[in-house]
Amino acid sequence: MSCQRLFAAVLPPEPAADELAGAVAALHALPGAGDLRWTARAGWHYTLAFLGNVDEELLPDLLTRLERAAHRTEPFPLRIRGGGRFDGRALWAGAAGGLDTLRLLAGRAHAAARKAGVAMEEHRHYTPHLTLARSRVNADLTPFAAALEDFEGVRWEPAELSLVRSDLPVDGVPGEQPRYEVVRAWRLGR
Repeated sequence: MSCQRLFAAVLPPEPAADELAGAVAALHALPGAGDLRWTARAGWHYTLAFLGNVDEELLPDLLTRLERAAHRTEPFPLRIRGGGRFDGRALWAGAAGGLDTLRLLAGRAHAAARKAGVAMEEHRHYTPHLTLARSRVNADLTPFAAALEDFEGVRWEPAELSLVRSDLPVDGVPGEQPRYEVVRAWRLGR
């Protein structure tokens, strides 16, 4: 039986990613930037639910349930805004706008996976974030998060809930990044 490493996500559109790319480029000039592993632009997404390794046999039911979750959720306003950090390990860009609806969609994606038989961790409070960089050691990410504090991107409406496959990088290859591929996407709303 084969598995796929999957997650449900909302992907930012090109204009929003373009703006963020400009802000991130400026971060590369800060002291310590060279020690961070920067996420490639192709990997920028708001993870709604991390499903982990999903058995192929669960996919048909999972796809049906995620489609239902997408159609039950109306489009909502969103923008990339500000930044933060998870301890000294991850730097991220935040979100603003219809966060209640984004959290609702995250809960629905999590429930869809669980009901389809995917072993899910307990659902906890959802913090919308788009990971920009990671550190192998506990780094001082405070200056990077502070530099993003006033960032406010263009307003957009997520149009889709995406199921994304993640292929991990090859160990030992410097600069290797995970590869992401949208398996299926469903329009939000009816």
